[in-house]
Amino acid sequence: NMLKLVNITKDYIVADTKVEALKGLNITFRANEFVSILGPSGCGKTTLLNIIGGLDHYTSGEMYIDDISTKDYSDRDWDTYRNHRIGFIFQSYNLIPHQTVLENVELALNVAGYSKEERIKKAKDVLDKVGLKDQYNKKPNQLSGGQCQRVAIARAIVNDPDILLADEPTGALDTVTSIQVMDLIKEISKDTLVIMVTHNPDLATKYSNRIIRLLDGEVTSDSNPYDGVEEVKARPRKQLTKKSKLNFWSAFKLSARNLISKFKRTLMVCIAGSIGIIGVATVLSVSTGVTNYIFQIQNDMLSGNPVTIEENALDITSIMSNASQQEQREALKYGTKDGKINVEMVIEYLVKRSKTMESYMVENKITQEYIDYLKAMPKEYYAALDFHYGISMVNNIYTDVSLEDGDHKMSLYALREMYKDIINSTELKDYASLISSLESIFSQIPDNEEYILNQYDVIYKKSDNVFPKNKNELTLVIDSSNSLSDLVLAQLGYFTQDEFVNLIYKANESEYDESKYKDNFDYEELLNKKLVWYPNDDVYTMQEDDALKQTNPYYYNPYVKDEWNDGLEFTITSILKLKDGISYGSLGTGLYYSPRLTEYVLEQGRNSQIVASLKNTGNDSYTSLSNGGVNIGITYTYSYSLEGVAHNDIVGLVGSTNSFSSLIANYMGIAMPEYYSLSIRSLAGADLPSTIRIYSNDFDSKEKMLKYLDAWNESGNLIVNGSVLIGERSKITYTDTLSLIISMISSMITIITSALVAFTALSLVVSTVMIAIITYVSVIERVKEIGVIRALGGRKKDVSRLFNAETFIIGGVSGVIGILITYGISGIINLIVGSLSGVYTIATLTIPTALIMILISILLTAISGLIPASIAAKKDPVEALRTE
Repeated sequence: NMLKLVNITKDYIVADTKVEALKGLNITFRANEFVSILGPSGCGKTTLLNIIGGLDHYTSGEMYIDDISTKDYSDRDWDTYRNHRIGFIFQSYNLIPHQTVLENVELALNVAGYSKEERIKKAKDVLDKVGLKDQYNKKPNQLSGGQCQRVAIARAIVNDPDILLADEPTGALDTVTSIQVMDLIKEISKDTLVIMVTHNPDLATKYSNRIIRLLDGEVTSDSNPYDGVEEVKARPRKQLTKKSKLNFWSAFKLSARNLISKFKRTLMVCIAGSIGIIGVATVLSVSTGVTNYIFQIQNDMLSGNPVTIEENALDITSIMSNASQQEQREALKYGTKDGKINVEMVIEYLVKRSKTMESYMVENKITQEYIDYLKAMPKEYYAALDFHYGISMVNNIYTDVSLEDGDHKMSLYALREMYKDIINSTELKDYASLISSLESIFSQIPDNEEYILNQYDVIYKKSDNVFPKNKNELTLVIDSSNSLSDLVLAQLGYFTQDEFVNLIYKANESEYDESKYKDNFDYEELLNKKLVWYPNDDVYTMQEDDALKQTNPYYYNPYVKDEWNDGLEFTITSILKLKDGISYGSLGTGLYYSPRLTEYVLEQGRNSQIVASLKNTGNDSYTSLSNGGVNIGITYTYSYSLEGVAHNDIVGLVGSTNSFSSLIANYMGIAMPEYYSLSIRSLAGADLPSTIRIYSNDFDSKEKMLKYLDAWNESGNLIVNGSVLIGERSKITYTDTLSLIISMISSMITIITSALVAFTALSLVVSTVMIAIITYVSVIERVKEIGVIRALGGRKKDVSRLFNAETFIIGGVSGVIGILITYGISGIINLIVGSLSGVYTIATLTIPTALIMILISILLTAISGLIPASIAAKKDPVEALRTE
């Protein structure tokens, strides 16, 4: 027996009352017959239909399918049973409005797991069978009532069910259409069991071959009862091996159709849901842009901020770690000008704020072993390794200069001191500080031509050697505006004394003689400047007078003497300028010489008479004291003209911290000036460097270089040039100010970004709650659709998947809208910031970040839809189908 009901009861609990809907029904159905169930409203007709269809479950008794009891059926078994064995025809059609006719019919096949090609073929075939051949792509609201019922019939029979259940199939149709529908159902009953519930006895009598009447949940009559003996050969029964399910893609399409049918509302929900994404993504965009900008600056600054090792250095790491966030922010503000960070100024600010500077000082013992260790470093770890010995090169360099009393060959040191004194002797004395130390503009160049020329353009050259390779070659570096400071040029002897005084008046925006102002030099003039280096034995002359030897063993010669013939004349080979797009270079403006000159000067200096004399004293320097003690110093004499009055035989001391006015006063017996020392280092007599600078090509190689430096401070053996260093080594502290400052900036950016993301993330929470509410509203709106899917064999999981797909779509669209708007906002930010600072990439939303934000949007909306989806899955299909 295909379908057999044995003593079936169904009870409902309404409030505290038990309602008996069915009372011990015993009915056996034939495999193919047209059965009509008649009875008044509330007699249990629809309940019986729902139990047979597996939408509702009986309270007691047993229902047999193919002589197999359904008593132990699980929800999954009932779902499969409905999908494979049952076809439902409802009075109100229950078509899904946002699906086409074809898609409505396909739905049962979708749940059954048919392929797309099979679904389309079977759906079209059955639509053709019910007379809707040309209506495939219409929506239900474009059809008449009769056509809608034909679609419902097509959907009911498309899966070739064994049992067709019809609940008042003509209740909403006119007479003519009712006849057409009933004729169609009658035709289907030839090889299918049709069970129809109706209030119309005439309809039942005309079309059905068996009428069962119910009253108060009991069978009162059966016009053609069946005793269980098959009268007609039944068609082969289906094997229920394939479980029904609605895959995610089908659920996705169903939900997409539903959302598209409510396009305006969906768009508004997605825009509202994107607000949180916009907030967080914009913050991340700006953070990424700023970080990228800092990284660009960091790469740019890498060349101008080498890792430095000095004999006496500040422990910058300790200073940084002890500085508060506020102090660090103030330091960055103090050290930033025109969008550029001056690392030295940042450190200077933090140093000034420190109240215990002595505790931050470290002393590095630079030994020959350490020098060998550095020289053994793999070449790929660094771009240039420079050793500096603290040589006062300008003391020994002389140039042609035109003074009021005539032309002279004067030392750069003496020229600088004279110009400082000239300013101090006028009403412009406040500008004396403008005369900078020439040490910073006459420097050793990093010994890597490719490294330098990657940063600088050669704008003019005198020879093929654009890079100073030999000891007598110099290169001149100018700034990005193709200029050198007027005061730098003056100290190098490019201006006459008269032009210099006029230049100071111009710097003060005072009255000056424009005819005396030279505002430019051509490249030939700059390159043809004569500069000569002379050895210590020429520059420093031993006193012949024994009495003077006691106080001043040597005197300094500010002018070149005729008998000097062993000078090294320099050739300025080229002029370099920082490349466009590079803000920081490894060179400042000024003149640069080759390390070969350093080697030559050291060789001459170590063998010079003054260095030998100093070493014989057992001291590192000559020092002039002002406390009445013995005055051991280096004197010099020269004359100059000031305001028309000649000053002759001025006696000074090398390295004086006082102006020439003080020296004049001293000469006149007014006061004893105080001086700093002239050391073996400044005289080029040192054997080991005082400062080591290591330049990097990139941050990867720099990391390797830093690890190499750190290895020196670790215990254990080190192999240097084949020799093994064993045991304790003096710790060497290197200064890497760039990394510390960039780390400080990055930390601040991270803190600010985290705070802003945390703040804007609140809007994500609000969006999530809102989407949960919207999804619940959608559940309420789609209750009928839930009932239909369950009637077609869809599982609870399939219903849940339907709404999970909806939240997935909303989350994805919200994320995409949020990202698109963020890109628009980023563009506006870049235009505004770019117009103010020239940086047009300060807001940069990367594709990976955009994708992550979209995924976050999907994840959050998916989470927000879990509860509404769960509520939908738990909906009673019978109640869902009754919902209007």
